[in-house]
Amino acid sequence: MFRENRFCPTTSRLPEYYADEIRDVPGVENVIPIQITVNNCRASLDIVTFRGVPPEQLSGYAPSIEIIEGSYADWTAADDGALLGERFAQRRGLKPGEAFEAAGVRVEVKGILRSPNAQDNAVAYVHLPFLQQASRQGLGTVTQFNVRVQDPAQMSAVATAIDSRFETAENPTYTQPESAFFARAAQDLIELIGFTLWVALGAVFAVLGLITNSVLLVIRSRVKENAILQTLGYPVPAIVWLVLLEGILLGLVGGAIGVGAADLVLRWQTITFGNEGQLLTILPQIRVALNGMALAVGLGAVAAIVPAWTAVRQPLIGSLQS
Repeated sequence: MFRENRFCPTTSRLPEYYADEIRDVPGVENVIPIQITVNNCRASLDIVTFRGVPPEQLSGYAPSIEIIEGSYADWTAADDGALLGERFAQRRGLKPGEAFEAAGVRVEVKGILRSPNAQDNAVAYVHLPFLQQASRQGLGTVTQFNVRVQDPAQMSAVATAIDSRFETAENPTYTQPESAFFARAAQDLIELIGFTLWVALGAVFAVLGLITNSVLLVIRSRVKENAILQTLGYPVPAIVWLVLLEGILLGLVGGAIGVGAADLVLRWQTITFGNEGQLLTILPQIRVALNGMALAVGLGAVAAIVPAWTAVRQPLIGSLQS
């Protein structure tokens, strides 16, 4: 739940006491006030997102969070402490006990968390009162409320009821399912990622030309050898398959190097796109790696078609005399 007509977390300001009224709405199971502070509202590759939450409510709000380094107790005891998602900590090279500053907020790392929710792994959780003062938004004011409903089938009805309650208030609200908000916030990121498809296609055609040229050079240096094989009785399909296999092997080796290098880079340096406090993290996956290998092998085979045709179209006598 945000303030109506917001376009960035910093433009959404709601009174914290709204939480008590939200709990009275039929169908609401739980509600938590959250303060969001980001270093950049628009699409960015290096976005830092602070989530200020009441420390006593975090375990109930995100029970699946696992502390893999540091201590949850240390975080609750320190007003300026931060729990970093493991992807966030990896990207910034931070460990418990270290301090860092971003978006005008300076915190000390008290723990590293891991969560099945990808969003949690890329943000920093801090105390709500601390972030309210550090971001100069002021005590008693939050960016949003995250509401958990009793029955998912009633989500739209509960959202409508919440907005109706605050329709005539000084700060009207707009409530929607989290998935719908994420899809809208990620629209710019999806368009940006979609543009990389054209860059990738350009790279594919460049690789296709390079492999074709490489195999052609090899075939031209082996004109006499191929002619001798045909003289000894090797059928044309066998010569064609020799050339095709050479292209396939080039694609296989090159694909393995490229996919392996990409996997290592993504594991070593996390790449995260952010927009309006929502994050998309690019993670290596086996399925994507296998698709990349299959594409590389296919490119190798396609690139070797022209050299294979060239190898068997050469006049036999002229090839033996070359």
